[in-house]
Amino acid sequence: MIEYIKGELAELTPAMATVEACGVGYGLNISLNTYSAIQGKKAVKLYVYEVIREDTHLLYGFAGKKEREMFELLITVQGVGVNTARMMLSAMSTAELCNCISTGNERMIKTVKGIGLKTAQRIIVDLRDKIVALGIADEIPAGGSMEPPVDSQVKDEAVGALTMLGFAPAPSQKVVVELMREHPDAPVEQVVKMALKLIK
Repeated sequence: MIEYIKGELAELTPAMATVEACGVGYGLNISLNTYSAIQGKKAVKLYVYEVIREDTHLLYGFAGKKEREMFELLITVQGVGVNTARMMLSAMSTAELCNCISTGNERMIKTVKGIGLKTAQRIIVDLRDKIVALGIADEIPAGGSMEPPVDSQVKDEAVGALTMLGFAPAPSQKVVVELMREHPDAPVEQVVKMALKLIK
């Protein structure tokens, strides 16, 4: 079992990181959160989850242990595969996802592509106690004062548009999320226009 891979970040896309360690390039599937965390770095350490089947051998990489633990929990839920789990961890941070599960926010969970109402409810029922037992829920700020997560579809479209305009994804995402919390009903076009005035 591979616990983590530490080495030089040779290639990086929003979905894949290639890390060279001891002359071997490892291709790891990553979430957008991990992408944002390692973007711009030369040396990285990614925690690994291996998927070994008869016809495939895949590696999933995570910038932190909490995200990997959340991924491992998500794929125990019936109807949630590795790609759906990665999609969820791209749409929300580990803290936001924990907040949704602990507060029973099925509406926010089912905004993730591929997640229907029944699967969202199953995730909440199956994982609510487990995130506390494993300490993943420690990600949630004390007092439950965390702001609700934003609409992932609008966020992703706005960040995508800004990326195509030449802005780096990480700062774009930060500005977009702040704007969407201030203007939760703003459409994608308005969010992008406002972000263009704020991104450094």
